[in-house]
Amino acid sequence: MTTFKVVLPEALATMPAKAFLHQKGISNTLWKRIKHSGTFKVNGEIMNAARTMLKNGDTVSYQVEKPSEIEPEALPLDIRYEDEYLLIVNKPPGQLVHPTTKEARGTLAGAVLYHYKGNGETHSYHPIHRLDRDTSGLVLIAKEPQVQYLLASKDGTKLFHREYLAIVAGAPEPAEGLIDAPIARALPSIILRKVSSEGKEARTHYKTLSSIEREGKLLSLVELKLETGRTHQIRVHMSYLGHPLLGDDLYGGSLGLIQRQALHACRLHFVHPITKELIDISAELPQDMLHLLSSGTSPLP
Repeated sequence: MTTFKVVLPEALATMPAKAFLHQKGISNTLWKRIKHSGTFKVNGEIMNAARTMLKNGDTVSYQVEKPSEIEPEALPLDIRYEDEYLLIVNKPPGQLVHPTTKEARGTLAGAVLYHYKGNGETHSYHPIHRLDRDTSGLVLIAKEPQVQYLLASKDGTKLFHREYLAIVAGAPEPAEGLIDAPIARALPSIILRKVSSEGKEARTHYKTLSSIEREGKLLSLVELKLETGRTHQIRVHMSYLGHPLLGDDLYGGSLGLIQRQALHACRLHFVHPITKELIDISAELPQDMLHLLSSGTSPLP
């Protein structure tokens, strides 16, 4: 059940329910679901949403969430931030963000729904973005569909900022810059992507933080910031630059030192869509990436 306390500007004595809910981030699609749900209440009484005028101090509630088909699972969940609207978790490598027809168990979705259930909450699963199975790090999840809607602008760009750390082969030259190269599907594959003039715009800022030598191979720790969010964007762009991610054999990376792409979503920062607070959350590198940068390495001059 979603509940709002009505607070109107001083100049307004009343406001149509539709206008009020739009201010709260309710899309037209969700408004139609609310209007026809039969669950719209004002101060505990069922009302016709389309004909309701709200006044200051009213309590509005409705229930439009459908029962999730995802099975809650008692799995480890590394929570880095939580309030009544949002959840940010640090996903381990090797875990799917969402179930597939071939793999329905062991996912982040199941872990999140189990967490909700344990807290007596009835939310569905609304990830704002996704990470590849083998990419570790921060995932932002909305507890309500209207919060998910508020975190996407009208043109589809995300209203939050993501930063990553990656370990790549070699040392990029120049040491920092912008990769502005459109990305398209690499047909006939349904998985592979490539840089192509026929693709969608894609921009990645990179900065080399350090370079080391390990087992005779030059490696670099690179900080990456996304302006866009294309599938496999970082992996494709770094390969295009000539410095594929270690462990990313799909795009030319070696599996000799790590068995998954060495990519970690290390930071999320954004203005909270409801409270308007600045949320800035970080997650340290996982052990497999730390190992590549610590024992057995020698800093290069």
